[in-house]
Amino acid sequence: MMWNNMMDGFGGIGLFWGPIFMIGIPLLILYLVFSLFRSAAGGNDTRHDFPAPSALDVLKMRYARGEIDEREYEERKRTLLK
Repeated sequence: MMWNNMMDGFGGIGLFWGPIFMIGIPLLILYLVFSLFRSAAGGNDTRHDFPAPSALDVLKMRYARGEIDEREYEERKRTLLK
């Protein structure tokens, strides 16, 4: 008799945690499965498939940053456009 009275106090815990485990565990399993497939397919790559800048674009950026002067810029540009 005394055991039944003690268990009545814990009955509410099951009503709260039961649905959370019934929904949460399958969702966690689905998340892990999809993460596994995404990483196997290369979907974890943080790069965005932007095209690589051309040599002329790199030259323009270096000139804009002041890494090369105008004479060197024009000389290299002529070489690239041949």
